[in-house]
Amino acid sequence: MDASIIEASDIEELQEAIRTQTRIQPSGAGSKTALAADGDQCTRISSARLSGIVEYAPSEYTFTALAGTPVAEIERMLSENGQYLPFDPPLAGAGATLGGTVAAGLNGPGRYRFGGLRDSLLGIQFIDGRGSLVRAGGRVVKNAAGFDLPKFMVGSLGGYGFLVELTFKVLPAPEAYSTLRARYSDVETGLAALVRLTRQPFEIYALELIVSEGLIELLVRVGGAAHTLAARKRRVGAVLGEIDLEFLAGEHESRLWAGLRDFHWLPEAHSLVKIPLTPMSVQSLETELAAHAAPRVYSVGANLAWIALPGEIDGIDAIDAMNAILVKLGLGGLVVLGEAGQGRIGARNGETFAQRIKLALDPDGKFVDI
Repeated sequence: MDASIIEASDIEELQEAIRTQTRIQPSGAGSKTALAADGDQCTRISSARLSGIVEYAPSEYTFTALAGTPVAEIERMLSENGQYLPFDPPLAGAGATLGGTVAAGLNGPGRYRFGGLRDSLLGIQFIDGRGSLVRAGGRVVKNAAGFDLPKFMVGSLGGYGFLVELTFKVLPAPEAYSTLRARYSDVETGLAALVRLTRQPFEIYALELIVSEGLIELLVRVGGAAHTLAARKRRVGAVLGEIDLEFLAGEHESRLWAGLRDFHWLPEAHSLVKIPLTPMSVQSLETELAAHAAPRVYSVGANLAWIALPGEIDGIDAIDAMNAILVKLGLGGLVVLGEAGQGRIGARNGETFAQRIKLALDPDGKFVDI
């Protein structure tokens, strides 16, 4: 074990470690490589031993688990009862933990239908910068007491405290899925088709536009009772019109979406950047990326972009180049996979409010900001 990493086996050890260390970063399974701080600048405290299901009530559609619990373990437990995490947490196949997923604020393609991680998180326990155990939210769906601290932990990158325990609501899993794949000659046409679908009263589970090496694909996933899918696919196909349509189902379909969720499309030695945006801002970003062969996925109905970046673009460090593009467009980004210590890039909106939360929960500045 690296000397700069501490593994706490219980809450008391965790509190002691936080009180005695000067600079700290919570650490999970290391699946989000770019979000790890430089080990020379801080001590990482691992949640690896804080793992396991605390409580699961299938009839109430809720569960509570320790922060170091692998997402894959949660998904196996839920699937045995016909339930699932609707926000489709990324990197489950790479060992992502529940706490790391919350801290990074990551959602997969499934966010389109039922909302994101933030909408499923009911309650948390965490250790603040003074070593105190803080409880916020609850373990039941109908709980509105107190300040909604759980929401602030989503995407906090471990800067406010060390997550210990989390409670989520879950949903019944669809009986079956089916996917329509449409191919287009340019991004503008594919984006227009995506926007048309967002304006229809369809129960679409995921809606992704993939741009890679001149290939533009629109993926539309529907789910529910198996006998309803054929009619629903026909309605979606009618909106898309006379184009090259492919219909996917079964194991091939499942593997396709698992690969998207865990970024199997990311080329080797590339960094991965997450960019929240809107369909209206996609074309502006495309204009800036037009000269570069950066594979990208416009996810969640083009409300989120995943961009794959090589080491350099036109002789300039690719992350620096992307940072300049995002600043120009007024967009913020997060480097999720790549060289350690990169973190946030682009426009930094809401910094003043974030610093006020930081001061309240970590007045001594023990937790590293990424």
